[in-house]
Amino acid sequence: MGETALSAAVVCAGAAVWLMGGRYSGARRARLLLAGGGVVGSGSPGWRRLAGELRRVRGRLQAEWWAVVAGAVLAVLGSSVLPVVAGAAGVPLLRRVRLAGEARRTRERRADEVIVLCGTLAGEVRAGRQPGQALLRAARDSGGLGDAQAAVLAAARFGGDVPGALAAAAGQPGADGLLGLAACWRVAVDRGAGLAAGLDRLEAALRAERDQCAELRAQLAGSRSTAVMLAALPALGLLLGAALGADPLHVLLHTGAGLGCLLIGGVLEGVGLWWALRIVKGAEST
Repeated sequence: MGETALSAAVVCAGAAVWLMGGRYSGARRARLLLAGGGVVGSGSPGWRRLAGELRRVRGRLQAEWWAVVAGAVLAVLGSSVLPVVAGAAGVPLLRRVRLAGEARRTRERRADEVIVLCGTLAGEVRAGRQPGQALLRAARDSGGLGDAQAAVLAAARFGGDVPGALAAAAGQPGADGLLGLAACWRVAVDRGAGLAAGLDRLEAALRAERDQCAELRAQLAGSRSTAVMLAALPALGLLLGAALGADPLHVLLHTGAGLGCLLIGGVLEGVGLWWALRIVKGAEST
């Protein structure tokens, strides 16, 4: 059992280094290990450099690649290549989940920047600056215009179509509030209405919408956590079976009945988790 655990640890470390080590990582690690005549002390600079290098490798190892590492460990423990294949097959799905989370965080950050832009612009207008000059200063302070900042600021500086540029900038993820800013700008310029008052109402509305979404997400966090916890129960069952000496990995990976149960259980597990998270996502979007 000790040799098996040692082999699993070696495979885990080797897979992590192979996946994200880089082109010259082997040479770098060799130089670090051989620094000082092959003896690296716990307090030596070479050891600290090695520890820093390992931390960078761990930071560069994307979350989805840990599925391959876990599959390699299970492959060693179960003496089967199926866990590695399953881990590799799960990489695209996990990457999609990670990218979706990053996109959601980008939208939220952009929405917060738009709110700050509206508040800063209202303050600049109240300070007596013309709308174009106020927009220039507010955009530099808040960054709410994102990639379209150059086009919007050019329109504001040279008398172009500022509402049109703002409406085009609203097409960025999370920048929907710029449509309201474009409407306020158009009303203020065409009808002489107070721009600052309209921006105050727009900022309040955007903040209320953001707070409502955050509250709903907090209420649904328990449901999402419950779904993930239930999805992890089969892994807990395998650990309990191994602790009792039943060798569940051998049954699942080397017998016909076990392979059938593994296939059916995996399909049901994936469908159930997808359905539960779909319900939660649907509740968030309403």
